[in-house]
Amino acid sequence: MTNTFNDTILRAYNGEKTDYTPAWYMRQAGRSQPEYRKLKEKYSLFEITHQPELCAYVTRLPVENYGVDAAILYKDIMSPMPAMGVDVEIKPGIGPVIHNPVANYQDVEKLGSINPQADVPYVLDTIRLLTEEQLNVPLIGFSGAPFTLASYMIEGGPSKDHGKTKAFMYQQPESWFLLMDKLADMIITYAEAQIEAGAKVIQIFDSWVGAMNAADYRVFIKPVMTRVFSELRQHQVPLIVFGVGARHLLMEWNDLPVDVIGLDWRTTISEAREMGVTKVLQGNLDPAILLADWEIAERRTKMILNDGLEDGRHVFNLGHGVTPDIQPATLKKLTEYIHGYTGK
Repeated sequence: MTNTFNDTILRAYNGEKTDYTPAWYMRQAGRSQPEYRKLKEKYSLFEITHQPELCAYVTRLPVENYGVDAAILYKDIMSPMPAMGVDVEIKPGIGPVIHNPVANYQDVEKLGSINPQADVPYVLDTIRLLTEEQLNVPLIGFSGAPFTLASYMIEGGPSKDHGKTKAFMYQQPESWFLLMDKLADMIITYAEAQIEAGAKVIQIFDSWVGAMNAADYRVFIKPVMTRVFSELRQHQVPLIVFGVGARHLLMEWNDLPVDVIGLDWRTTISEAREMGVTKVLQGNLDPAILLADWEIAERRTKMILNDGLEDGRHVFNLGHGVTPDIQPATLKKLTEYIHGYTGK
C-alpha cells in the first residue's frame, strides 16, 4: 500500500475515541457512479463479481471518489447462494429472483453447503487484491442474514409483507429451523473465508427482519443469529448487524455478541440510548435527504453528528443504501463535511 493505513473506523467500531467521526455509505460501490454505470452497460452484477480486478476497481472507487473511511466489497447478498443450489438471477429494477423457491422440508434438505475456496474463489481473490495492494482503509465483508436470505428463497423474490415466509415459519417450524441452520452454516463459513482473505469487518444484513415482531424474533430468529455471531466473534474483527424498520428489535440485537448496531433513519442515536442500547452505533441519515438541497442535507447531517459526538461511539452511515439518483458530488461533499465538522 502506498499510503498510510487509515484504521480510524476500526478504532471507532471498538469504541475508542477518534480524531473525527469516520464514515462510509451502504451501497456506496456502484449505483450512481458514472464509471460504474458505464461498466453495467457491458456487464451484469454477477459478471463483475466474477472478475477480481474489475470487482476490486468498483469496490475501491468510492474510497477514491468520496474519501470514505472504509470500503465494502462489491457483491450481492445472493452471491454465495448458487453454491447451495439456489437458482438465483439478479433482475435489473427488481432484485433477486429465485427460480426454485423453497416450499417444504424436502426443498430445504436438498440445499447444499458452501466451500468458499471452490465455490466463490473470485470473491476471495478480490479481497486479497484489495487488501494486499490497493486499499489504505479497512475492507468490510458481509453476508445476508438467515431471515433475509430465507425470505427471498421462500417468496421467490422481493416481498412487501413476507407473508409466504412467515406462513412457512409458523406452519413448518421443523423445516424453518433446518433452513436457519443450513443458512447459518453457510454464513459462518462464507464470512470466515472473507476474514481469512483480508476483510477487517463483517456486516450481517438482516434487511427485512423488521417484518418480524419481537416475540417471534426471539423464538425463530435470535438463536440462529446468536450462533452466527458467536462463531464469528472468535476471529476478533468488528461485527455489525443491520436491518430496516427494526426499532422494536434493537434491544434484541443489543443482546447479540456484536460490536455495532446499524440504525436506519427511523430511530435517532439518543433514542436508541434511551431504550438501553449499549453497542457502538452506525448510521443513520435518510438517503432521500441527499436528494434535497445541500442546506437541508447539511442541517440533518449536523444533527446526527452532534448526537454522535455527544454519545462518543458513532460511525456515520446512511439509514439504508445509496440510491441511483444520488449525485456522486453530493456524497463527496457529505464526506468532506463529516470529516471537517467532527474534526474541529
